[in-house]
Amino acid sequence: MANPRFAQYLLDELWIAYQDARRGKRHTVDEHRFELCDIESLHLLRDRILNRTYRPSRGVAFIVRDPVIREIVAAPFCDRVVHHLLFNICGDWWDRHFIVDSYSCRVNKGTLYAQQRLATHIRRVTKNYSEPAFCVKLDVQSYFMSMRHDLLYKRVLWGLERQFAHPENPKNHIICHPEDRDHLRQTLHFLWHQIIHDDPMRDIVIRGLRSDWKDLPYTKSLFNQPKGRGIVIGNLTSQLLSNILLDQLDRFVVHELGYHHYGRYVDDLFIIVPAAKRTQLLRDIDVIDHFLKENLDLTLHPKKRLCQSTDHGIPFVGAVIYPRFITLGARSRRKCFTAAYNLATNGTGDVDGIISRIGSVTHINSRHFFHKVFDSFGWEF
Repeated sequence: MANPRFAQYLLDELWIAYQDARRGKRHTVDEHRFELCDIESLHLLRDRILNRTYRPSRGVAFIVRDPVIREIVAAPFCDRVVHHLLFNICGDWWDRHFIVDSYSCRVNKGTLYAQQRLATHIRRVTKNYSEPAFCVKLDVQSYFMSMRHDLLYKRVLWGLERQFAHPENPKNHIICHPEDRDHLRQTLHFLWHQIIHDDPMRDIVIRGLRSDWKDLPYTKSLFNQPKGRGIVIGNLTSQLLSNILLDQLDRFVVHELGYHHYGRYVDDLFIIVPAAKRTQLLRDIDVIDHFLKENLDLTLHPKKRLCQSTDHGIPFVGAVIYPRFITLGARSRRKCFTAAYNLATNGTGDVDGIISRIGSVTHINSRHFFHKVFDSFGWEF
């Protein structure tokens, strides 16, 4: 058992993580149970971590179909607290290590930022739209299902060793007593190992019917993955880990291949070059695929590849980015029209979803589309 000072430090960090984990989850039964005895629950969780008896609990698996069909595993609230603890201590260091054009699960970044950055890259490569440019858009095949635990854990430890190499640096977010830093490093090693090497489908609880999985592609389910491969979609740590693993690809493309007009959102990535470098970029697709296979045991999706001039528009994270303007993508337009139709006909539409999409017209060129949607139902825009 660690000394009382480190035990108190860990308890304080767990309390902060608990407050973060509660946001948006206070309507759930799992959170209510934890909250009823929150102090005792946090003490118990702290002791299990210090005694190295902590193991992730069993979650709930279910299928979602929006925007595409995928398998989600919801972790119990206690594990969510641990996820936030790891993110609070390690996430900030990794965020500063990532390249600027890695967009997902980062503060002040996201889909809108990704769309605007792609538009900026197009403007710069075309020299304010005066010259032609070419884009390649790629996708990592079955990314979350294909991650190898050993490679992922190795990369996480690589970051931890560097984060703790200069713990006196306030940017490294190591604020515990100097004599307790080794305790903290070992504790983080332990927790990351438990999270990454966990088998989430063991004794899993199924929400819904088993037949819900019949439309899910075989490679998209953790039920069908070999031991030591695949992480769940939906956990906070999974979002961070997805960036940690592909950070190696980001640095390879930008620093070794020299493509500076590059960006990635989770497993979707793009590269923009002047039209004169089109042939070289097409050849380097195989180089990128080889790097993924040799270093990360991943592969590019053979069918989800887009190679075309930027004048034709580049679909990316729910929008289509053209030179000089951005519009909503076909799927986003379809979802918005469906939500408006349901609201107008039977009052069951997603009002919040419509309002949020209307807010997007202040940032992208979709005002004409929303005028058409409102006019279709006799509403005033």
